Amino acid sequence: MAKVRERSPSPQLQASDSLPKRLKMTHSLSTTTVDHAEHFHTGLFSPKNIQQLHEAYVVNEPFKYAIIERLFQDDLLKNVNQTGDLASLSYLSEAQLALFPNLLALRDALYSSEFRKFLQAVTGCGPLSGTKQDMSVNSYTQGCHLLNHDDVIGTRRVSYILYMPLPYGQSWQKEWGGALELYPVQIGPDGIPEPEAAPSKAIPPSWNQFIFFEVQPGKSFHSVEEVVVGEDGRARLSISGWFHAAQEGEDGYQSDQAAPELKSSREQLTTSSTAFVSYSESSELPHPGSPLRTEYISYLSKFLNPVYLQTRTMKALMTRFVEESNIELHHFLSASLVSKLEPDLREADQADGLDGEARQGRIPPHNAGVSGAWSPRCPPHKWRYCTLEKRMEPPRESDAILLQLQDDLFTSEAFRAWLCALTNLLPLSYAVEARRFRPGLDYTLATSEEGESRLDVVLGLTPQVEKDVTSSNGKSKANEKDEELHGWQNGGWGGWECYMAPHDDEDDPAVYRSGSSKKNHVNDASCSHDHGDAVGAGELEEDEDEDESTLLTVQPGFNRLLLVLRDEGVMRFVKYVSAAAAGSRWDVCGEFTVGMLQDEDDEDS
Repeated sequence: MAKVRERSPSPQLQASDSLPKRLKMTHSLSTTTVDHAEHFHTGLFSPKNIQQLHEAYVVNEPFKYAIIERLFQDDLLKNVNQTGDLASLSYLSEAQLALFPNLLALRDALYSSEFRKFLQAVTGCGPLSGTKQDMSVNSYTQGCHLLNHDDVIGTRRVSYILYMPLPYGQSWQKEWGGALELYPVQIGPDGIPEPEAAPSKAIPPSWNQFIFFEVQPGKSFHSVEEVVVGEDGRARLSISGWFHAAQEGEDGYQSDQAAPELKSSREQLTTSSTAFVSYSESSELPHPGSPLRTEYISYLSKFLNPVYLQTRTMKALMTRFVEESNIELHHFLSASLVSKLEPDLREADQADGLDGEARQGRIPPHNAGVSGAWSPRCPPHKWRYCTLEKRMEPPRESDAILLQLQDDLFTSEAFRAWLCALTNLLPLSYAVEARRFRPGLDYTLATSEEGESRLDVVLGLTPQVEKDVTSSNGKSKANEKDEELHGWQNGGWGGWECYMAPHDDEDDPAVYRSGSSKKNHVNDASCSHDHGDAVGAGELEEDEDEDESTLLTVQPGFNRLLLVLRDEGVMRFVKYVSAAAAGSRWDVCGEFTVGMLQDEDDEDS
C-alpha cells in the first residue's frame, strides 16, 4: 500500500537489498620513492603488451575500453582480500590506512607515475592526476546493482574496476549476474546521443581482472547487472574509481579546459518533458460541484467498481484528497474486468519467461517480453520499461483490456469529469501509457517536470503473491496481524513508486541511497491497516541529511488507483524491479496537467 516515509530512496539494508557496501579512501600524496612496478603482473609494462592493449582499445565496441586479465601479482591481491571486511571501513586517515599495508600498496601502485603513464599510452587520454585519487571498495551482494549512467562528473578522465570476487579461488559464473554492461548509443529525438535499450557487451567479474575506459559524455554509458547469488559467501567484490585530469600544480594541468559539448547523463536527468494531448476545445468543462452526467456514469460503469460512482462516496473522497493531495483507491476496477485481467497477466509472464518460478531468480534476457504489442521505452539512463501499442495482430486478452484502459478510459471526457469531481482540479491535457516493468531489467530514474503542478493517476495492476503461512498447529495464519510482509508488500522485490522533494545534491541520479521508516501511512481510502516498510535499492553510502526528502512511497498492488497532486520540481521514480520478483510490475500511468477551480464568489471577492 502507499505510505509516507523518510528518505533515502532506497532503504536500510537487509541481506537481499541492492546496495553495495562501500569503502572510500582519500589521502595526501606520499613523497616516498617506491618501486611500484614489482606489484604488477609480469610483462604489464612491456612495449609489446602496451601496443596490443592500445590496438584492442581503439577498436573495441560499443565504446573504447580495455581488459587486463591479470593486473597485480596474485599474492598482493590475496593479501588485500584477506585484510578483513574491506567494505565496512570508511574514509580512512593516513594513520588508519597504515594498518593495512597491502591495501595501501595497491592504492599507491594504481596511482603511481608508472601506471598513470601506462594508462595514457593505452588510451591517449592525456595527463592524469597523481594527487586527486578517487577509489573505493564495493561489495555487491545479492540484489545489488548499478543503473545506467556515463560517469561524467568533474575532472574524471578514466573509469576503472578491479575485480576480487568472493569466495577466492572459485570462478564467478555468468548466471550469477554482476556483469559490467556497456551500451551502444543512438541519436535521440532531440539530436543528442543516448544509450540504446540493451547493452551490446557484458563482462562478468573475474579474479584480478582490470577493466578501464575513458569517461566521455554521450558515449561511456554502462551499468552493473544485478547480483542474484549470495549463498556460500558469494559477492562481487571490487575496487573501482577514477583517474582525474591533471590538477593545478601537476605536469599537464590545463586551466582553460573546454566544457564538454554534450550534457552528462546526470545533467540530462534534471528535468524531463512529457508530451501531453489536450482535450477537445468543444467539450463541456466539468465542475466538481455538479453531479456526473448520466451518460458518463453509464460509460464509467463498464470499467469502475460502482462504489466509486456514488455521489456520497465521491464527495467524501474529494474532501480527503483536498486535505492530503494524495489518495489510494482499492478494488478500483469492476469485478468482471479483474476476473479476466489478473490470470492473463500471470500467463503473459509465464509465456515470456518472466515468472519467478521458471527463472529461479535469474536475470532474463533483454528481449524478454518485447514482442507483439509491447516494445521497450528508453533511453535507460532515464528509464527502461515496456509500453503497449495497437498492432495489427490480435492482442491477448490482457493486452486488449490494457489498451481499453489506456486509450479509452483514461483519455475519456467521462473520466476527466470523474477526476474533476474527486480532486477539485480541472484536467487540461493528458499523457497515458500502460507500463510493464520486467524483473531484473526495468525502472525509471528520478526526474521532475518544470512548470505547473501535475496530477498523477496510476492504476496498479501487479498480481500479488500470497504467502503460505502455517502455524505450528497446522492451521493457516495468513490473516493474523503478525504475519510477516513479503515480496511486493515489504519492498524486497522493488517496483515501488517514490516521490522526493527537490534537492541540490551533486550526486549522480542513477544512485539511490538506502533507508526505511515506518512513519505515517498515506491517505488510503480503502484500507488503513495495510502497512509495510518501503524497501528499495541503491548504490552508495547513506546520507542522513536527505532523510526528509522522500515525500511518498507506494508499493506495487493490484487493482489500486493512486492519485497524487505533484508540485513543480518534485522528483518521481519507479524503483528497479529485482530479479527475485515473482513476475512483472504492471500499471496504467496517467499524467494530467491541471487547473485550479474557484467558486464564482471567490473570484468576485
